[in-house]
Amino acid sequence: MALENKLGIINSEKLAQEEERRTKKRALELFDKEILRNFGLGTSSELIKIHKYLFQDVYGFAGKIRNENISKGNFRFAPVMYLKEALKNIDKMPQKTYDEIIEKYVEMNVAHPFREGNGRSTRIWLDRILMKELKQVVDWSKVDKNDYLLAMERSPIKDTEIKVLLKSALTDKINDRTVYMKGIDASYYYEGYYTYTLEEIDKNEI
Repeated sequence: MALENKLGIINSEKLAQEEERRTKKRALELFDKEILRNFGLGTSSELIKIHKYLFQDVYGFAGKIRNENISKGNFRFAPVMYLKEALKNIDKMPQKTYDEIIEKYVEMNVAHPFREGNGRSTRIWLDRILMKELKQVVDWSKVDKNDYLLAMERSPIKDTEIKVLLKSALTDKINDRTVYMKGIDASYYYEGYYTYTLEEIDKNEI
């Protein structure tokens, strides 16, 4: 079953494809029009704005904190009743060093504030913090998808693995459009269907 969406799509695979196309177009707008500069850095309110912009064409819940409990596999994300407090605590976390930034990223993943689209939104959010504090971003093309997903799954218990994995992929190409777009590649979550390239998205108007 497909999530309820603005497009009236009931097939989950078709929705995933259309979601990717539309959110990648919006992601390019964030980058090309420098809209992200107006969003602040490292706060949950910034993440909410990123999510709203990316998913505004697809979901009515774009930019809205979820009101239901969700899980992935055997892992349950922050319960709804504690979610707002969790976000307030994340906002207070330091973000000056690499370790502090990744620890904040891990906590935001545990919070998982949205019904869908957390990974893509939060990777942009992470890169924004890294850019501000360290003048670096993650080159996601150098991060193995399976290693990443396993490391993130284990990170609430021990974050060493995700820290090592992402640190090895840091780059100073903070203004590189291609590097930026790899962070929202839906292939980190979806398999078995066509993934749009940057060149195709550039040519494909919504």
